[in-house]
Amino acid sequence: MTRFGWWTAWCAAAAVLVTGCSGGSSGDDKAGGSSEGPSAAALAPPSSLTSQKPDWGRCTATVDSTAPGRDWQCATLKVPLDWAKPEGETIGLALIRTRARGENRIGSLLFNFGGPGSSGVSTMPAYAAVVSSLRERYDLVSWDPRGVGLSKRVRCRDDEEIQASESVDITPDTPAEERAYLRDSSTFGEGCARNAGPLLGHVSTTDTARDMDLLRQVLGDRRTHYFGISYGTELGGVYAHLFPRKVGRLVLDAVVDPSADVVGHRENQARGFQRALNSYLASTGEDPERGSRRIAALLDRIDADPLPTTSARKLTQALAFIGIILPLYSQDGWPALTSALEAAERGDGSELLALADEYNEREPSGHYGTASHSQRAISCLDDRQRPTVEEAKKLLPRLEKISPVFGSALGWDTAGSCHDWPVAGQFDTPEVSAPGAAPVLVVGNTGDPATPYEGTRRMADELGEGVGVVLTWKGEGHGAYGRGSECVDATVNAYLLEGEVPEDGKVCS
Repeated sequence: MTRFGWWTAWCAAAAVLVTGCSGGSSGDDKAGGSSEGPSAAALAPPSSLTSQKPDWGRCTATVDSTAPGRDWQCATLKVPLDWAKPEGETIGLALIRTRARGENRIGSLLFNFGGPGSSGVSTMPAYAAVVSSLRERYDLVSWDPRGVGLSKRVRCRDDEEIQASESVDITPDTPAEERAYLRDSSTFGEGCARNAGPLLGHVSTTDTARDMDLLRQVLGDRRTHYFGISYGTELGGVYAHLFPRKVGRLVLDAVVDPSADVVGHRENQARGFQRALNSYLASTGEDPERGSRRIAALLDRIDADPLPTTSARKLTQALAFIGIILPLYSQDGWPALTSALEAAERGDGSELLALADEYNEREPSGHYGTASHSQRAISCLDDRQRPTVEEAKKLLPRLEKISPVFGSALGWDTAGSCHDWPVAGQFDTPEVSAPGAAPVLVVGNTGDPATPYEGTRRMADELGEGVGVVLTWKGEGHGAYGRGSECVDATVNAYLLEGEVPEDGKVCS
């Protein structure tokens, strides 16, 4: 389960509308040091990599996406497998771009759509309409980070194994269920190690931030201009820390709390999803407290007796949990949630199952995407903490108080997601402080379910005085830009296109 990915929810919501960490811990708990300090020379990529010329050509269709139009070009970037050995073995990262339309070009604008695990190659063409005004002065560029999509993806299970795992109880009630829950996590990690090999130890956020700077050099940009969404904000913060003097215009939207550790992230998500659920319930005229009890009771009944559907599959508690979460990413999804919950109350799990399948990238053929595999591999390499079952059980009362609907599953997930993981995690919270960097625009939505608003100011504070600039939108859904606020869009566009930095604390209502 780990972090819930913006990219999956955004793309899935578009189809059915009828996806980290820094703070006050010690330096030993942080990710890396500044790449522009003494360690920079040791980690600098060789000229054979910085001078490479990507062979841009027509993009082709893949198993996961259709080919985009003629405006799009694709290529491959070579990066070190191990950044501690920059002249050693390399791997390829899949790139996609469309060129700036206007004459007054600024450079490239890199996008990361969150997760972690988002395929930029498949998502960028779909998102281009949202950011079409930015294309006047920027080449729009994205990529599949290491371990993702076309860039030597991490796949840990086959389709049959994935479907079987959907029956595992995510809120174990007996010792036997606990053992099955932990065994499922262990076998998942074993599959990752078996199929990914050495790559599994080199898919961290820090690795990808270093890839970003190599991409900047290969694209010929003096500074990095970047738009990061959800987990992409954590990546942007890590990049700013490692390369503060290479920061150009950075937008971080739907901000991951940089002060939260593994437990803190689950608490934040319990709070954020419950807050969104309360808003949804209030919009239907139902008292949020009563409605939450009703939905929690429904999940308990499904846990005991999965619901039949129009297919041969049953709606398990794990699938129902995801089916409820997906529509909360956008107000446009609320009618679908109402219909699905009403059907489930009548004993039909088909609609919640369809929502869960959209989130899980399950095609009608039964083939699943691998974004959740990449997400877990990246998160478990980033996160050093490994809470035990006993520690998770102690968390449950606190998380269930925050959210009677989501708290229990998120609490168990602290122990389950990285249990018995084959490689050690790197840090408790990554470092995002970026003294000397240009101003970074940090955009928060007060109704964000997946990355609660509180993380916005924390990110700005961690970036440092004069660096983090907060823009607030009083809205609903995951993210702020492109969601209907002219104030937000105009402010972000002015920053990216004209370099106009808004006053810190500006609010769009």
